[in-house]
Amino acid sequence: MEDNKLTLVLPISVLITLCLSALSSEVKATTFTMLNKCDYTVWPGILTNAGVNPLPVTGFALRTGESKTITAPTAWAGRFWGRTLCGQDSAGKFSCVTGDCGSGKLECAGSGAIPPATLAEFTLHGAGGLDFFDVSLVDGYNLPITVVPQGGSGENCTVTGCVGDLNGSCPSELRVMSADGKRDVACKSACDAFALPQYCCDGTYASPETCKPSSYSKVFKSACPRAYSYAYDDKTSTFTCASADYTITFCPSPDTITNTNPSGKKSWEGQNSNSDSNGSSSSSSSSSSSTPTSPQVSKGGMVYVGALDQSEIPWSGCTHLRESQSIAALITIIMAIWHLRQILFY
Repeated sequence: MEDNKLTLVLPISVLITLCLSALSSEVKATTFTMLNKCDYTVWPGILTNAGVNPLPVTGFALRTGESKTITAPTAWAGRFWGRTLCGQDSAGKFSCVTGDCGSGKLECAGSGAIPPATLAEFTLHGAGGLDFFDVSLVDGYNLPITVVPQGGSGENCTVTGCVGDLNGSCPSELRVMSADGKRDVACKSACDAFALPQYCCDGTYASPETCKPSSYSKVFKSACPRAYSYAYDDKTSTFTCASADYTITFCPSPDTITNTNPSGKKSWEGQNSNSDSNGSSSSSSSSSSSTPTSPQVSKGGMVYVGALDQSEIPWSGCTHLRESQSIAALITIIMAIWHLRQILFY
């Protein structure tokens, strides 16, 4: 009899182990693939939010046509951006004209982008088990970026980004020029350029009711309708997916998303394809050394500017499917334990 009990206990214990393994694997690892379609080298930078396990790399070079895939830990949150016109000085200090993180090295090592820089921001497995992501121009713009979900699902799981030419259409008072003064290389935000409360959404303007789109943010929004253009631009600029991987493309094809520049000119046209070899070794003097102090609201680990109403999140059917699978697995475990108890004590 005891041998029979043992014979039955072993398969049940295996079943419990498999069920627990299935539960733990439901939150799968997420991969980020960065692809450079620019006709010049881009140096991606990565910043992980405070209190979150960092990615294994924080900066690297991507030549034209190259890609790199990074696996993120569960519930990772942070941002990606592209640095341009980078190089080393005679002392070996590394720096970039746009998007520099101030580390003096290829890796950013916990430092964020010095504005202006186009940002791709993520929170993985946030509220409702969804990934939250956006492309932000709140800190300005330096090159076009898209984020394309791969294999995910949800009503609001779609491509976002900025493929419009903001360097070419940038107002003169926001424009950042190359070291020789011949080319537009970035476009500041109004907050970064003027540091006024009505542009930075702080002080008496620290709410959606008082901080409204400015003439400057409307330039950004017109060129890139799906990107954040100012602090309280959530409703048209925050996207969600369940169980997706993501491709972040620098200088994507203009037809990747439906917004295009009326001039028809790609925002990366006119860039020096050899800029990685003869680019400036110091940051642009017209870039601010600190980010705008916009009000921020935490959304499941990611710091979002503005306030997205939870009732407006389009919860996907996939989320409910995962919940059903979890419940089924738990019921299986409970039944297995009950059967084990029957065998051992009766």
